[in-house]
Amino acid sequence: MPELLDQLFLSFQSALAGRYSLERELGRGGMGIVYLAREVRLDRLVAIKLLPPELAAQSRLRERFAREARTAARLSHPNIVPIHTVDEVGDFVFYVMAYVDGETLSHRVASRGGLPPAEATRILREVAWALAYAHSQGVVHRDVKPENILIESASRRAMVADFGIAQLNRTSGTSGEGEVLGTPAFMSPEQASGEAVDGRSDLYSLGVVGYYMVTARLPFDAPNVRSLLAQQISRPPPALPFAAPGATRELGRAIERCLAKSPSDRYENGEALAEALGVALEVRPEVPAPVRVVRKRMKVYFVLFAYSSFLGGAFAADLLRRSAAGAGGMTVKILLGLGVATLAIGVFPLLFLRELRRLTRRGYGQDDLALAQKIGFERLREEFLLEHGPVPSVRQRVLRVVSPAAVGLALLSAGAALFSSFSQFLWPLFWVSGYLGFLTGMIGLKWRRLRRGSGSLWGRFWAGRVGRLIFRLAGLGLEQSAPIAANRPTEFAIGIAADALFGALPKETRRALQALPDVVRQLEAHAQRLRQRDDELNRMLADAGAGPAVPGALQERAAVVAELHAAAESAQRGRADIVVALETIRLDLLRLRSGAGSVEGLTADLSAAREVGEQTDRLVGGRHDVDVMLDRR
Repeated sequence: MPELLDQLFLSFQSALAGRYSLERELGRGGMGIVYLAREVRLDRLVAIKLLPPELAAQSRLRERFAREARTAARLSHPNIVPIHTVDEVGDFVFYVMAYVDGETLSHRVASRGGLPPAEATRILREVAWALAYAHSQGVVHRDVKPENILIESASRRAMVADFGIAQLNRTSGTSGEGEVLGTPAFMSPEQASGEAVDGRSDLYSLGVVGYYMVTARLPFDAPNVRSLLAQQISRPPPALPFAAPGATRELGRAIERCLAKSPSDRYENGEALAEALGVALEVRPEVPAPVRVVRKRMKVYFVLFAYSSFLGGAFAADLLRRSAAGAGGMTVKILLGLGVATLAIGVFPLLFLRELRRLTRRGYGQDDLALAQKIGFERLREEFLLEHGPVPSVRQRVLRVVSPAAVGLALLSAGAALFSSFSQFLWPLFWVSGYLGFLTGMIGLKWRRLRRGSGSLWGRFWAGRVGRLIFRLAGLGLEQSAPIAANRPTEFAIGIAADALFGALPKETRRALQALPDVVRQLEAHAQRLRQRDDELNRMLADAGAGPAVPGALQERAAVVAELHAAAESAQRGRADIVVALETIRLDLLRLRSGAGSVEGLTADLSAAREVGEQTDRLVGGRHDVDVMLDRR
């Protein structure tokens, strides 16, 4: 809930009370304000885009806003935000669309910088699919930009929103000329010139979006709109390889082709662009930079951990050997070395967990690290085959045969150094030979895996149960933004908001309104009973419609079904009344907090809320008549 609430929020919520419960403002644009809300009847989160009343008073803007809603409502695609309904209440004109739990592309780039090429390619391809579908329906978006591309948190799916200036192409396939609409930084040359546009104009804008995604800056920049439009019309964009050296060649070619000044030089349609981007994804999958950094650090930690374990074993062996021989001259140094090695062995797992916590805090998880290991192994194998050729050399063949024996020799040497009594000069030789044998064996086994392409052991480790357990351990105690409970009943959501507002009031005010929490709890309980009653009546309706078709009983059954329908509608109206009463209390608290309300007005609304609750009790209490009628059936 925003800290500063304007009168528009309060007035709009009053107009929607009983149907929608506004929670907070999501954003503002040139043609409207978007609120996060709950739809009371369906108990789901939605986003409501409102045309401000001062703009709604202008018939031209009101018509364009309505056209936006009607245009977008025609589109049904997994990568397009769906619109549920378009409505007017008093002076308010708005439409209700699905709420996408995620962030805009502009916010992601601003918070993370340039995106990895693979992620940018995937987002561009999904947006290209959405635009291809819209173009096939005769709709040109005309305002493709990062603010209008949403990234869903759970699925990472890209969804296109805000067809605010889209135009239907019913006949010619192009929009009207002479009217310059859109965002200058993302306009195509023909759109900036006020010429007719088609779907290829959206592809140019998507090319600007792609450039921005991988470089975190725009291809064109100017101090004023006129200069910026002039650059869009005549100036070629900077070469992407210099602006984003990490971008793949295929992605760079796709973006550069989208940014062609002539529409005929761009992709013919969104499907062709999506196909080209699909090839780019197949050519070179990418790993996010934070995951790559953690993977490199963990390699270093593992080597240091193995070396510390080796030193610890050597010191422990020497300590056992000297103790068995009764020699104590070096005991203090050996104990000190053993203690340091043991400490190091314990520190590096903690460093492992620290890196995993950093990764988890950034939003990455077990699958990301497992994928990084897999991709790293594949690239290492590609380099290995390029360097050594497809046919094993004599050295590699010998190493492949010797490596199992080298590992066995390492184990035997370590056992001999630990459990045998040798002179002061012989036991280190066993440790050195064991260490060299272990390294030789590991290199031989790794070369064998690279030659065969049998996959990354670390990738399998992080993808397995142990890797999942370690990630869970690393994520304990991390502070994360609390997700909005989409399945929470509306009455409880409003009650929680009212409790928070009540708790923020001064102590004297809370004392004067001490009955408020009890009233809120009673209303919540009434709403819950009505919800249960509604579910029960729906089950009764299903049972009533499933009975045998006995001719003599058809008329009686019809009467029972009609009575059940009436009771269900009454329960729904009762719950809506309770939600309105709760919403009134919340609005009163908001007004009281902003200095526009009074304790007396809120006290009067609390009395009215109690009456609503009592009426609900009478409504639930009348259930016996319906039950008896159903039993007689």
